[in-house]
Amino acid sequence: MGDENIAKKKDQRNPKRLPNKKYAIKKRLPLRPVEGENVIFVTKKTNFKAQLEKCCDLLSKGEKEIILHGLGAAIQRCCNLALQLELLFSGTCQIEVNTGTVDLIDDLEPLTDDVDFGAQVRHSSSVHIRIFRNAVLGANK
Repeated sequence: MGDENIAKKKDQRNPKRLPNKKYAIKKRLPLRPVEGENVIFVTKKTNFKAQLEKCCDLLSKGEKEIILHGLGAAIQRCCNLALQLELLFSGTCQIEVNTGTVDLIDDLEPLTDDVDFGAQVRHSSSVHIRIFRNAVLGANK
């Protein structure tokens, strides 16, 4: 009886999500929530040290807050970047973390003439980290 339930679940898969020889999958870029100089999108491809230096420069030049965005596999790198900034600015910065899910759209381009164009939606985990100054270095209280 348990084997029948497993067989039924395998048959209920979404046919568009399975590898299909009739379509080529083209992944669209995710929508960017906010644009600005203090908004940084962390990826696995960008050099970590360069991202860290950019964040340090922004905070050192008087930026009150920066916002880091990371998707999927870049979440760990985004969290690591935020923690490194917290260590470098030793007590003058605070971190606010929000997690969520982002819908990503893939275009299905037909490889044969007998099928139409299509699209599929995937879900990916996301993290949004706000790093803001709570004290200015060298300021008298």
